[in-house]
Amino acid sequence: MPTPQTLSIKFMSPQLRNALDLFLAAAGQGFNGYIERRARMTELARLDAKSDEELSRMGLRRDDIPRYVFRDLIGA
Repeated sequence: MPTPQTLSIKFMSPQLRNALDLFLAAAGQGFNGYIERRARMTELARLDAKSDEELSRMGLRRDDIPRYVFRDLIGA
């Protein structure tokens, strides 16, 4: 019975693979940032659409909305 062989196909050089990894990691960071900003902007708009009474029930004033949405970044 023949022994199994390992097939190794080399598509690109290690340098090109590293460059591609760095590019994709940077692109991923940019994409993550975009998604994060979009989510925060959606939250800002959602809260801004509420009445002052609704915000008050949440313990917020209209001026508090940005601080509330970005509270994890500013330590509030």
